[in-house]
Amino acid sequence: MPKKAKPTGSGKEEGPAPCKQMKLEAAGGPSALNFDSPSSLFESLISPIKTETFFKEFWEQKPLLIQRDDPALATYYGSLFKLTDLKSLCSRGMYYGRDVNVCRCVNGKKKVLNKDGKAHFLQLRKDFDQKRATIQFHQPQRFKDELWRIQEKLECYFGSLVGSNVYITPAGSQGLPPHYDDVEVFILQLEGEKHWRLYHPTVPLAREYSVEAEERIGRPVHEFMLKPGDLLYFPRGTIHQADTPAGLAHSTHVTISTYQNNSWGDFLLDTISGLVFDTAKEDVELRTGIPRQLLLQVESTTVATRRLSGFLRTLADRLEGTKELLSSDMKKDFIMHRLPPYSAGDGAELSTPGGKLPRLDSVVRLQFKDHIVLTVLPDQDQSDEAQEKMVYIYHSLKNSRETHMMGNEEETEFHGLRFPLSHLDALKQIWNSPAISVKDLKLTTDEEKESLVLSLWTECLIQVV
Repeated sequence: MPKKAKPTGSGKEEGPAPCKQMKLEAAGGPSALNFDSPSSLFESLISPIKTETFFKEFWEQKPLLIQRDDPALATYYGSLFKLTDLKSLCSRGMYYGRDVNVCRCVNGKKKVLNKDGKAHFLQLRKDFDQKRATIQFHQPQRFKDELWRIQEKLECYFGSLVGSNVYITPAGSQGLPPHYDDVEVFILQLEGEKHWRLYHPTVPLAREYSVEAEERIGRPVHEFMLKPGDLLYFPRGTIHQADTPAGLAHSTHVTISTYQNNSWGDFLLDTISGLVFDTAKEDVELRTGIPRQLLLQVESTTVATRRLSGFLRTLADRLEGTKELLSSDMKKDFIMHRLPPYSAGDGAELSTPGGKLPRLDSVVRLQFKDHIVLTVLPDQDQSDEAQEKMVYIYHSLKNSRETHMMGNEEETEFHGLRFPLSHLDALKQIWNSPAISVKDLKLTTDEEKESLVLSLWTECLIQVV
């Protein structure tokens, strides 16, 4: 079975790193996780396993089971989401399909029991009790503050979108058939107990979701029970199924997932277009036309494949000497769709500049650095061949928590700024310094320096110290 966390030192499990007292959304009391920084949050999430050990031995390689006998942690996990939370959530207007699914595994297949329109708690509870259906709640971080807090920190830590789903399964039932996912998965057991079976992947580090037939996957290589406070990790592609045993209370767990479409292959696809764009400006061979009727041919010709191979070698040579890769989509997509910074108040600090107005004699520093990307792209406002490069700054301070991971592309917009390429060095100074004097910025005129910091301050990206 997956490796369990072993006690250290005195033989007792190492507790989570110390953290400040805070008011929990549901339970009230100290948090069991350390929110001082993204790295401290992740360290406390997988404690007592060390981060270095996790990434060396488990990440993208094999499952990790951490079983804990910690009543305080179990209580905290239980506060993240409960079956009874559905009543208040349904009163806010939840819809089948979009917000909640009702399903059950029947003869190795997923049977969806959704109704039309709004989901009502009494109907959900009826299907749960009488049909022994699993209730799947999509992206609860939209409504549950502590999950927002956890996932926002994890997005900073991984540099990748982090979604979640809650699964509530009655006793003697199973919601989903054996399947594998295209994401790295962290399971937190919140209520009750759940019986898990994991199988060897048929597609390691899979890029898509797929249901697998029982007769194809063989016997489970890991089998265990998760109890409140336990954590399970497994890589994408790991075949799994889980059920709530008969005679027990219902089970609730939250699946926190990340690293969808975040592979080296995805990054190569994202950066290759920018590399070709830059190289073609200097290499006339890349600007010569392809053979006549090449696009009409069924199979690639030897000449075409030989030329492409040569161009790829040219690009590889150029790549070795470059310091900046042009990301066409991945950076923007991440920042545009991720959670805004966690805020316990009304979030005014994310939309309204505060403190002193920056002047030439001011000292400024970057804030919300984990929520900002700086990138160089061809000018998005020019469509002609002579596109100039511009510096783009995108941030997630004004992103909508309510639409996180919901696929609402029409409601998504970019937030950020655009500067001439001549401002890049000054921006790097701000990015790489704990604090910097405005007058020391590498720009030609004092007016440019003041204009730059005023633009950043207006977007709440810097503060005067």
